[in-house]
Amino acid sequence: MSAKMLNDLSRLCIHTITTKPWSIEEAAIHYSKAGVKGISVWRDALHNRSIRGVATMLREHDLKVVSLCRGGFFPALDLQKRINQIDENKRAIEEAHELGAPLVVLVCGSDTEQSLEDSRKQIRDGIEAIVGEAAAAGVRLAIEPLHPMYADTRSAINTLAQANALAEVINSPTVGVAIDVYHVWWDPTLEFEIKRSGENRHLFAFHICDWNVPTTDLLNDRGIMGEGCIPVNKIRSWVEATGFEGFYEVEIFSNKYWQQDQSEFLKKIIKAYKENS
Repeated sequence: MSAKMLNDLSRLCIHTITTKPWSIEEAAIHYSKAGVKGISVWRDALHNRSIRGVATMLREHDLKVVSLCRGGFFPALDLQKRINQIDENKRAIEEAHELGAPLVVLVCGSDTEQSLEDSRKQIRDGIEAIVGEAAAAGVRLAIEPLHPMYADTRSAINTLAQANALAEVINSPTVGVAIDVYHVWWDPTLEFEIKRSGENRHLFAFHICDWNVPTTDLLNDRGIMGEGCIPVNKIRSWVEATGFEGFYEVEIFSNKYWQQDQSEFLKKIIKAYKENS
């Protein structure tokens, strides 16, 4: 990453969930004042709001909407639940279109009442059921592999190899992958799989944070880049080698940081971004 990029924060994006205590309006004001240029919006931040109104507000703060989080959760033993979830994903696509988000991130889901193989088949079926609507809306879909510790209920797609293979089988320019260092940093095949996603032109998103040592909560104890054991710089270099020109998206779930002053937290994120990503 060039010094210019670091200084002007031209590729820094922050997820609204990162500064969860702030409303989307507060986040927009603070991100913009700090020089952040991208925002990824979590659907809960849109609750009881005009989506088009939010889109206008974000543009007025010179913030580019990078993605909408999240769709997915396709698998279920019960057929009606699967149908309902496909409808929910179609609503997410509509919201993304209204918001001007070019991408919906998919946390694919899993169901402990059935095998992982069945859940994976239902994930493929679910994505194939919505890909036409996504393409028509001009919204891409990014399959995000989640760490194996989430294979029970959050995702049966647990490695970048699985995500790449699924995107390749679906074989649509609308479907690709999102790489989150928190979920894949441990993978010995990671460099190869990042290269694979680049060669197939389906590397759509790159999320950054860190893995605290010790980790006190497997969901809500992510660290700021440089605080933990993830080699963020090395992984970023592999991503950049593919020709990736998208945003570096800071996505931090942290009970600790959510309890702190969010303005100070934002300053720490920006400092860490300049030094460690």
